[in-house]
Parts: sequence; structure tokens; C-alpha cells
Amino acid sequence: MNKLSIKERAQIIAALVEGNSVRATCRMTGAAKGTILKLLADLGKACARYQDEKLRNLPCKRIQCDEIWSFCYAKEKNVPEEMKGRFGFGDMWTWTAIDADTKLGVSWLVGERSVPYASKFMSDVASRLAHRVQLTTDGHKAYLRAVEKAFGSEIDYAMLEKIYTAPPQADGVTRYSPAECCGARKLKVTGNPDKAHVSTSFAERQNLTMRMHMRRFTRLTNAFSKKVENLKHSVALHFMHYNFAKVHQTLRVTPAMEVGIADHVWTVEEIAGLLG
Repeated sequence: MNKLSIKERAQIIAALVEGNSVRATCRMTGAAKGTILKLLADLGKACARYQDEKLRNLPCKRIQCDEIWSFCYAKEKNVPEEMKGRFGFGDMWTWTAIDADTKLGVSWLVGERSVPYASKFMSDVASRLAHRVQLTTDGHKAYLRAVEKAFGSEIDYAMLEKIYTAPPQADGVTRYSPAECCGARKLKVTGNPDKAHVSTSFAERQNLTMRMHMRRFTRLTNAFSKKVENLKHSVALHFMHYNFAKVHQTLRVTPAMEVGIADHVWTVEEIAGLLG
């Protein structure tokens, strides 16, 4: 790590945040696999610390939350018996919160799709907001207790429950095509949410961005995370690049600039510079 220049670090980071796998990055940059993973770990921690400090007192008005699935080590059904039930083996869920107006990634958490993780995630979201907001989540029941615990009555909260048809089948075999959404219900939970803004569209679009910009989230490949720690580092690096360095097409600036916590578009070299 100490032998890499800022330029060499930037080349590796640029490859990773544009959706390349670790081995592909090795081939593109000539760096060793261990070197890239060490850089990812150190920089991921630095990105998480920096954003934890800067993403505070945010003037957001409308927040959308969702969860995106991935897995570590092996898919849940293939996890060896002696490792079943251990955190970091099998299904993993990344909870995300996005500001519908500035497209800022407000908070994220890698963990399980359970009430304890929902509570931890929503408490973190609440701690970053400057004032009352309108919140929309999907119909996952864990949000009900988590939102109440984190915000109490000081929120305008609604759920968007989507209705899906059965997955398409041919010759009795389920195909990879996802089920078709045939409708949605907007359910008021707390406060007075504006029904016109009860939506999770931006959060779901963020899921696509994550799958395209992090190889670990790409379906049907062998680029999945083997260690949950590297998954967490990868997510932190992704949001650092997304919030501070990636110009949003509709905003013409980065989300961090739009929300007022940055005054310029960060370069990949600046992100590398977080390591000192």
C-alpha cells in the first residue's frame, strides 16, 4: 500500500467504482489482488468516517428507503451446515436512504433484513436530518417499529406496498425474469404525508446504480463478496464516489453539492487522498 502513488490509487479506485471486479482491476492496473483489497479496506474505512462526519444536519424534505439483496461467501441455500446462521454467510441486505430532491445517499447499512437492523438503520437516518421530513418505505413490516422508535410522532410517514403477479413460467419452470408489478397501495402510517410524493422510485433506481457500479452486487456472476467486511468497505466507497464525485444528470452537480456539503466535484484523486 505504501508503495502506491496517488495516481496508482486513483486508477484502482476508478476501476472499482465503475463496476469492475477485483480481478479485472488487477488486469487493468497491474496491481496485485492483495494490494487492491488492502486499499479497499483502508479507503472504505476512511470514506465511512468522512461521510459519517459530513452527512449531518441535512436539510432534506423527502426521504425514500429501500433494501437491496446480495450475498456473501455463498447463496443461502449453499451455505455449509456448520456456517448456517452465522453473520456474513449467505443472504445480506444493504439498507439505503436517499433524498428524493438532491439524490443524496443519506445513510446505508449492511446487515440482515430484520427488526434490529431496521431499528439501527432508521435511528442513523433520524440522527442525520435537520428537521421533520416525509418518509416513504416499502411494505417491509420491520420499518413500522423502527420508524416509531427513531422518529416518534415527528415524521410524515407512509408505506408503498407493491402488488406483483406470479413470476413468468414456461414448461413449469420459473425463469429469471422478475415478477411484474401490477399495482401499488399507498398506506398512511404517521403524520400527514403528501400522497403525491409517496414513492420509492428514486430508492429503487439507486438500487440499479449500486448493481451497475459495484461488481459485488451483479447477479449471476462469481464476483460476489467472500467476506462481509469487504462488502461494507465497497458500499462506503461507492457512496463516497456517488455523493461527492459523480455528477447527477438531472442536477448537473453532485448530490453533495446540491445539498450544500461540498463546493466542487471531487476527483478520484481527492478520494484517494482521504488516506493521507
